Amino acid sequence: MKEFLNKLSYGISANEIKAEEKQILRELLKNNIIKEYKNKFYLNDGFVFGELDISSKAIGFLKCFNENYKRDLLIENKHLKGANYKDIVVAKLLNFKKKRQSAKIILILQRANKNSIIITKKYGQAVLGMDIKTGLSVALKASQKSLKALPLGTILKIENQENRILEVLGHIDDEKIDEKISLALFNKNVEFSETCIKESLANGDFVDANMYKNRKDLRALSFCTIDPIHAKDFDDAIYYDEKENAIYVAIADVSEYVFAYSAIDKEARARGFSIYFPHIAIPMLPPALSENICSLKPDADRLVYCFKIILNQNLEPIKEELFEAIIHSKRRFNYDEVDELLEKKADLAEFSWLYKLEKLARLLRKKRLENAFEFKTEELRMVLDENLALKSTNYEKSTPSHNLIEDCMLLANKAAAKLIDRGIFRNHLSADLKKIEKLLNELASLGINVKFKSHLPELIRDIQSLADTLNLRAELDKLIIKAQKKAEYSSINAGHFGLGFQRYTHFTSPIRRYSDLILHRLLKAKMKKDEKLFQYLLLNIQSTCENLSLLEREADRVANDFLNRKFARWALKNRGKKFKAVIIENTNITLAKLDDEIKGAEIILSDSKINLLQKVEILISDADIVMAKIFGHITQILEEG
Repeated sequence: MKEFLNKLSYGISANEIKAEEKQILRELLKNNIIKEYKNKFYLNDGFVFGELDISSKAIGFLKCFNENYKRDLLIENKHLKGANYKDIVVAKLLNFKKKRQSAKIILILQRANKNSIIITKKYGQAVLGMDIKTGLSVALKASQKSLKALPLGTILKIENQENRILEVLGHIDDEKIDEKISLALFNKNVEFSETCIKESLANGDFVDANMYKNRKDLRALSFCTIDPIHAKDFDDAIYYDEKENAIYVAIADVSEYVFAYSAIDKEARARGFSIYFPHIAIPMLPPALSENICSLKPDADRLVYCFKIILNQNLEPIKEELFEAIIHSKRRFNYDEVDELLEKKADLAEFSWLYKLEKLARLLRKKRLENAFEFKTEELRMVLDENLALKSTNYEKSTPSHNLIEDCMLLANKAAAKLIDRGIFRNHLSADLKKIEKLLNELASLGINVKFKSHLPELIRDIQSLADTLNLRAELDKLIIKAQKKAEYSSINAGHFGLGFQRYTHFTSPIRRYSDLILHRLLKAKMKKDEKLFQYLLLNIQSTCENLSLLEREADRVANDFLNRKFARWALKNRGKKFKAVIIENTNITLAKLDDEIKGAEIILSDSKINLLQKVEILISDADIVMAKIFGHITQILEEG
């Protein structure tokens, strides 16, 4: 959309316009926003395209696609024309003699969301809705009599074009509503269509090995899976052959069951990723696939796409063989179980190879980190009670079992990236120097002085080394990650800065990531030397990659929104109480993160001029369970940060 609209600024030929863009073109012509001249279309003077932002005071700010507009255009509430946050619009410039250039919206070209989630509130004598995402009031297309029949605090799903009520989701006082709100805010589906379910069930629930004579039969090998304790979808299984020094990485062969442009494929493409809440997973694929026929469950024959990677004495791959196979996983381990076994050196019988592989993985990791970074990040785990209220939190740290699996998967992902020149890559560009310099200045204010180096890997290692001596490694690693650019998908390889790899992709999780499913299809077409199919699968691949990057961030936001809602409910019950925390942001607002019995909740503080990483005691003054925000103030400086 953005590319098409930008082209109109300079002129676009009729033959360049895609089918899905023609309706927009007709609307623009009808409203005299563009003109046609010699079979090319041009934007008329005085009009701009952009994405809308809306402040809490219902004032719009248009971020123009035309980079000549360095500052957002001001759009007063009366000129919004029903447009909502993140909508793509066309606006007309206004000639008011004000310091800031203003405009009014003429057309909404693309709704960011067809629907919104609102909560009913009383404004004077009238019942209106408040948009949960923006905080703006909404006049609903329903009678006041019907609205007053609903208890205040009712959560509604509305259609944005006319503000019609589509569905009553529940009430804000119910803990179980949080899941619905978080998913609905980002238009995420829980249920699959009947067509998708029928397609998934048509694959049956067992694999008949006699139907797959052309696959390598690896069922005699003692493959196993190692996953979180509550996992239901097992993407990967591993095996190590000591004689050949060969690591087998067997990945669920989802592409055998999900065909391009089928109903399941369209749904998986729209979802992009599975979403994980503390109590439930919202899968990318129907459970009949994700938890059954595709999942590498123990004691069951399963189809896999498998890498056999043989290493030399210098831990370098000398042979990387990719093939379709069938395995029979002999055991399903969880991480804690493997860590305990590794520590006790228990007799693992047919899985004794795990000890040797763990030693090999440690050596691989040490070698890899010579050109990469190790960030001591901790993943927050939240435990809910039977009513879905917050019970406890803890940070899950990397352990030997996590590292073992991670380095096996990295080998397979790296090997897969070598097999394509164009397709789908996982790129991570070098860190932003300005952000790193800002971080160094913030550290200097804490008395942590690190000499600037233009060679970023050396500079980052210097920061980490000093952080280790100050026992602030986890906190500083989070700040370094924040200063880096986000990893993204692209059709062209650009390397992975954080991992220190020249080429990298995602191959190992096709049950929960659509990117990996695309890659499997591309690799199979290439191995069969089917160039026609390969090129067909590459159609609009860059656009697909960009969309997957957006969907990935959305999936993260959904999961984080849910956690924040649980934190806000807990905070409301703990108003007036004091907790230990650490300052994690002090630029535009001051944010503290709880580091007490409950960890990870972010508190918006009324205090300012407080050092980054300062350890403090805070008092929770209030919490907003609708907007999922917690407020507080500092009661005591605990120690220097």
